[in-house]
Amino acid sequence: MDASVSRAGAAVSGNNLMALAAVCLAALMFGLEISSVPVILPTLQQILHGHFRDLEWIENGYTLACTTVLMAAGTLADRYGRRRMFVISLLVFGVTSLTCGLATNTAVLIASRFLQGLGGGAMLIGLIAILSHQFREGRERSIAFGVWGVVFGIGLGFGPIIGGAIASLANWRWVFLVHAPLTVLTLALTVLSVRESRDPHAEKLDVLGIVTLSVAVFCLTWFIIQGPVIGFGSAMAIGMLATSVACFALFVLVEKRHGHPMFDFSVFGIRNFSGAICGSIGMNFSFWPFVIYLPIYFQGALGYGVIAAGIALLSYTLPTLVVPPLAERLALRYRPRVVIPAGLFVIGLGFLLMQYGCRMEHASWLSMLPGCLFAGIGLGLTNTPVTNTTTGSVPAARAGMASGIDMSARLITLAINIAMMGFILLEGIVVHLKRALGAVEDEQQLRAYAERIAAGNIAHADVAAREALVNGFGLVMLYGGIGVWVCAAISVMAFGRPTKATRTACAD
Repeated sequence: MDASVSRAGAAVSGNNLMALAAVCLAALMFGLEISSVPVILPTLQQILHGHFRDLEWIENGYTLACTTVLMAAGTLADRYGRRRMFVISLLVFGVTSLTCGLATNTAVLIASRFLQGLGGGAMLIGLIAILSHQFREGRERSIAFGVWGVVFGIGLGFGPIIGGAIASLANWRWVFLVHAPLTVLTLALTVLSVRESRDPHAEKLDVLGIVTLSVAVFCLTWFIIQGPVIGFGSAMAIGMLATSVACFALFVLVEKRHGHPMFDFSVFGIRNFSGAICGSIGMNFSFWPFVIYLPIYFQGALGYGVIAAGIALLSYTLPTLVVPPLAERLALRYRPRVVIPAGLFVIGLGFLLMQYGCRMEHASWLSMLPGCLFAGIGLGLTNTPVTNTTTGSVPAARAGMASGIDMSARLITLAINIAMMGFILLEGIVVHLKRALGAVEDEQQLRAYAERIAAGNIAHADVAAREALVNGFGLVMLYGGIGVWVCAAISVMAFGRPTKATRTACAD
């Protein structure tokens, strides 16, 4: 072993080992809060007596808050200190995890989830900044980012079964409360090991850009979720949609005129960047929003318990941990312009196979298994090449901005499609019930019944409700499959034909 490797190993085994442990614990908590909560949503609906749209806001409140703070956290960390921002975000995340766990109704839980998302989004940006600054040597840096990626993947991949086990062995509150002691441990490791750093040349915060984009996404999400309740043609709904459109137009205008925009639209002229962003949108168009609803299918339509649903969900999430090394090799050999659209196509194929499996006469996790595996494999093929291509296709000085656009595109698409899938699921149930029950006098009562079904709250003997839920899920899977195929086609067009230089590089 040469001296440089020895020095790297010694650094990782000292203060940097504690710093890496702190970063990995934060990444684990962030991943768990995305993937462990969906499996307990049917339980929350029953215990807290919430509506189906409340369940959507429990997930989307976290996602929207992450999106909002994501764009500001990096600049604030650079200006005021990366360790300081990381510590503050940990405190916010830990305290709001407590309030989530102690919530007595859905309104308090939704508000707490939004605040938790603010802490979680800033925590994610902070831990990436600390990794980049604390680990500088080649081998040490490679090890640190590799370990972080594995732990983050474990949080996302095993979150459903961890959440299900916690809810069954203790109760649903500990899915949130468990983060309090983990936060205390992470804070202690951070204070003892992480060096403070800042950028004296950091740009000013793009406040107007952050506000206009955040309001645009929130209003559009609100319109999709609340529209069926108050009526899409109501003055309130039309006003929210108009506000969303106006704010997005203002955001584009602001960013084009800003001296140092957080969204530099000129990078979309780079074909590799645009093609990769289409891949980023495609993954979050279908795969990640559907992980919110798939536990409801396993519990409501198939009658599985919380732990069984979490185990069944592993077939959907585990391939995302196993496939990325293969994706990296394929991307090197065939280039991202081939691998990214191909990965999106496999995700879409998985969704159509799931739709076929869920409509079988004796549907079970086995009939869903092929589709779940294909969707997970497609995500694994797409994710790493997308991240590497978005940052690698722009000049090094703009890599941070490119990464910010990539992450924002993911979260915005995720928030909108959590709402869209919920809307399609509910409307599919309503249509089936109307067809099965015939003329219905009380439309409001029918929708209330449909919301209970959509949340997985189905009596064991209620065959009609189960059939309605399957019908709704069939439409959601069709939407996810066709939507991601459209994204794959747009990605192919965005990448364009390979240049002579690209073909030569591939041949080499």
